[in-house]
Amino acid sequence: MTYLTLPQPGRRIAVGDTRTVLQAALDAGIAYPHSCRSGRCGACKSRLVSGHVELGKHSPFALSQQEREDGFILACRAVPSDDVVVEWLDESFDAAPPVVQEARVVAIDKMTHDIVALRLQLADRENFRFAAGQYLSLSMPGAPPRNYSMASRPDEELIELHVRAVPGGRTSSLIHATLSAGDTVGIKGPAGSAYLREAHAGPIIALAGGSGLAPVKSIVETALLSGLGQPIHVYFGVRAARDLYLVEHFRALERRFAKLTFVPVLSQTASEGWRSGFVADALAEDHRDLAGAKAYVAGPPAMVDAAMAILGARGLQASDIHADVFFTPEASDNNAA
Repeated sequence: MTYLTLPQPGRRIAVGDTRTVLQAALDAGIAYPHSCRSGRCGACKSRLVSGHVELGKHSPFALSQQEREDGFILACRAVPSDDVVVEWLDESFDAAPPVVQEARVVAIDKMTHDIVALRLQLADRENFRFAAGQYLSLSMPGAPPRNYSMASRPDEELIELHVRAVPGGRTSSLIHATLSAGDTVGIKGPAGSAYLREAHAGPIIALAGGSGLAPVKSIVETALLSGLGQPIHVYFGVRAARDLYLVEHFRALERRFAKLTFVPVLSQTASEGWRSGFVADALAEDHRDLAGAKAYVAGPPAMVDAAMAILGARGLQASDIHADVFFTPEASDNNAA
């Protein structure tokens, strides 16, 4: 049996032969900075203080060869081969444990042909404190728990989630088919490291794909209404016009806040009046130098990978990109909706 020591929360836990550092920590109820769980985003980048790990496949953008040589690892890809001591790098991370409670469905609103917005009244809203961009785990009878990002701001009473009906997704299918106002669901959270860094004074770049608009909505509204003064550029990528939603909401925010720009991009069906192509390419066309910016990216893996490549080429460091990857059941059953 191998053991993992985490000095920051002051815990020593058994790992086993196959669990990663991140999974072992989460299984032990320890909040650990992370987002994609797939070696793409770098949110769980950590320092290997002692011991050895086997690193699984990961993006070199999330962890470079030089960083590996300097003793850094990705907790979501690192399986200890002997006893290890690991420290996460995000000093601002709040390691408070997630809260488990019930929530009542107040409303279900149809946003597109395959996305609904859930509005939840939590049993204990006061003790559910989240940062804009984080997510929660939702559970209901007959389906496994799934992660959904908060679209509401941290100061709002109701919690808003955007749930896309994922083909083959047991939980999302059940939500779309059977959930009604007045029903009760279980929630656990918050979690996730792709949250708004309010101390950052440079430009904000936000890219959303599909229901990835949920955390972007929370981040952008929070930044605007808290008085942050930097320019904010939002790019929203979907396949066709029928997949667009909340466009008028963001247009209204544009009219209210001159520093905000909102750019919908259609990838598969070109419609008059809409920009066409891939959302990451639209970003690349509009911005040649993004050094000093912070980027928040949420959506399917291919979109996130493309966006991170463009952002890196435009001058952003990995530490300035905060990504939330939305997996499907085929991509990762642990994160399926």
